[in-house]
Amino acid sequence: MRAPWWLSGAAALSRRPGLWPVAIAQAASLAGPGWWRRLPPLPRPDERWLAFRMETAYGEASRRPSGKELIEFLEWVKATRTASGGGRNHRRGRQML
Repeated sequence: MRAPWWLSGAAALSRRPGLWPVAIAQAASLAGPGWWRRLPPLPRPDERWLAFRMETAYGEASRRPSGKELIEFLEWVKATRTASGGGRNHRRGRQML
């Protein structure tokens, strides 16, 4: 049986502490509005939005990124924010996961 996609992502991320702030910022920016009011109170993106993004990225709505793909995405976000002068005051927007 295969581990849930978020578990392999968390395992890969645990070995990259330099990406933890980026991951937290992305989780906050991708979380649906009022996420803290739904049980369990986890900052998850809206399921319909996530299905749309996965279909546009991978060709099928049920596909999810591997741990390696998640790390590559977070490294890209970090590099993009650094190159654009981003950081704390960087405009937040929904980005591809």
